[in-house]
Formats: sequence, structure tokens, C-alpha cells
Amino acid sequence: MTATRAPRDSWSSGVLSAVTTALVLAVLVLAVALTVVPRMLDGAALTVLTGSMVPTYDPGDVVVVRGVKDAATEVRVGDVVSFQPLPDDPTLVTHRVVSFRSTADGPRWVTRGDANGADDEPLQAQQIKAEVVYHVPYVGHVTLAAGQHRSTIVVGAAIALVVYGAWMVLSPDRARRAARDAAADPAVGLAEDPTDADATAEQRASSDKVAS
Repeated sequence: MTATRAPRDSWSSGVLSAVTTALVLAVLVLAVALTVVPRMLDGAALTVLTGSMVPTYDPGDVVVVRGVKDAATEVRVGDVVSFQPLPDDPTLVTHRVVSFRSTADGPRWVTRGDANGADDEPLQAQQIKAEVVYHVPYVGHVTLAAGQHRSTIVVGAAIALVVYGAWMVLSPDRARRAARDAAADPAVGLAEDPTDADATAEQRASSDKVAS
């Protein structure tokens, strides 16, 4: 009698493999979006801490910005920029440019948070450091909770998921190869049913009696 694997086990293994693979791909895409792309753009991934840009960006979102070298040619009204509120202050604020002014002292950009009712102080070109390219919702909550160890945690989790995903993807292949080998050799994967053996013994006994 041929031994077969339960269909439920095969189905659950396939679902688990698909979910794991999707999770691995999502982690890899997220890692590229938050680490590789910002480096390519000479920018950074910044966590939104306040609600000044709601509903565009919520606290806990991560905005990916590209570096701005020449604000006069790169920044336009409507762009969302990250800037230093005070010259030489490392603190960055991310708001939208709402107007542009030409003054005797040079160009000025006026910004305002989407949720704010008042404009910020006009900015000089050197205060504008970056422009927002895209954002990733909710991820900032994880990075804030991880604190200084977030890079180690992300790398460790990514490695663990990749290893587990590779194992899940390769295991069905090994099972299929074993099944093909069993199909090629009928003696492999077969189990003798005791009832068949008893029936065979009875037939042989009957044959002996007839022959005698």
C-alpha cells in the first residue's frame, strides 16, 4: 500500500513558506528604502516626532530626505523641506514651503506645518538642508523604541528572516525531489499492508491444499 502525506500538512507548509517569503521580501525592501536609498540621495531617514504635519505625516512616520545643495534652484513652493530653525542649530524641522520672498538680503523661504495655523520665520538658503522624497508610516515607533540598538536589531532580524525564509523555500524542493525519486523507484515509499500479507499467505495455503 502506498504511503502518502496528508494534504493538510502540505497545504499548511505551502502557506507558511509563502508568508515567510513575503515577510523576508518586505524586510529587505524596507531596509533598502530606509538605509540604501537615503545614502544614494545624500540624505537621511528622519523620524517624525510631532503632529505639525498631520495629516500628511503622523508622529512615528519616517520621512526619507535628499540633501539640498542649492535651495534657489531646487526648492519650490509646495515642497516639504527639513531645515534648521536657527543657523548652525543641528535640530531639524520638517515643514512645507508656503511662499517665497525676494529681499534685499537675498531670497527667503516661508514654511508652515500642514497642521499649524501660523507661518515659521523666513528661512535663508543655508538653513534648508533637505527635501522630503517619500515617507514610510509607523516605522519610526520601532526605531524610537529600539533606541541606540536599532541598527543591530534590524540587521539581526533581517538575517534571521533571510535564513528562515531560505530554509522554508528550500525544504519543499527537497521534498519534491524525494517524491520524484520515490516515483522513479516503486520500491521506495511503499509500505506493505498487513492485511495484504495475510491474504497472500491464505492464498498460498489454499494453493498447497489444492495441489495436495
